[in-house]
Amino acid sequence: MATFDAQLAGYESRFVDANGIKTHYIESGAGEPLILIHGGGPGADGYGNWHGCLPAFAQEYRALAVDMLGFGRTDKPDPTTFTYSQDARTNHMIAFIEAFDARPVSLIGNSMGGITSLGVAIQRPDLVKKLILMGPAGIKTSEVPAALGPLMSYDGSVEGMRKVIDVLTHAEFKMDEDMLQYRVDLSNQPATKKALGATMQWVKSQHGLYFEDDLIQQVKTPTLVVGGKDDPIVTPEQIYKLLALLENSRGYVIPHCGHWVMIEYPEEFTRITTGFLKQ
Repeated sequence: MATFDAQLAGYESRFVDANGIKTHYIESGAGEPLILIHGGGPGADGYGNWHGCLPAFAQEYRALAVDMLGFGRTDKPDPTTFTYSQDARTNHMIAFIEAFDARPVSLIGNSMGGITSLGVAIQRPDLVKKLILMGPAGIKTSEVPAALGPLMSYDGSVEGMRKVIDVLTHAEFKMDEDMLQYRVDLSNQPATKKALGATMQWVKSQHGLYFEDDLIQQVKTPTLVVGGKDDPIVTPEQIYKLLALLENSRGYVIPHCGHWVMIEYPEEFTRITTGFLKQ
């Protein structure tokens, strides 16, 4: 896709085999590895979520923004024979980390990427040096947030994408039009549409994305939990509960901010997270 290729022109675009899944990532910088894991909405990928943060992270780290299973340029197995479950995403990310010699690594995960990062720390704490969870899924709630409606019903149109962005961000935030179109174009790739549909259907069947409290309590990795004070998907109350469950955690909540902290406030987000990683 021409738009996709043009947007990636400034980065090292690479692939690696992660347990049989051809996995795409973009890379910038040098030093200790820092893996950035995007969220799970329509048109999401490593570049779209992290383009505003990559230049700052690359000054200190070897920053790798990976496309999760079923997203971006990473393989999208046929949903008729493959289950897009949280275990599948976690196991794929473990395989991605294991494909590199430099371990343990630090992880930054947003939303679905947050619960995936948390899942790696639960299953393979030996692979994770530090953990940053931003607007992360993971806490069990009584029902799927109503704000997920535009994501679940996304129709592939520009206006549909505007509704998605409006519900995920603070009212004052305005998405760059090129990036909006980038996400629309990416979301309309046939295999991507099938994979996203299967992913969202699995989330619905599970009544959300979460781990039981006792599993979360097993994580002893130093963790920073970041959230938007106006996030309708992962509320401050869920952030506080996560902090209570994670023994070695600290939190940072940004006012006038929705679910996309890294896009709405990239400078503040990179400053706070880099400070935590250096401690």
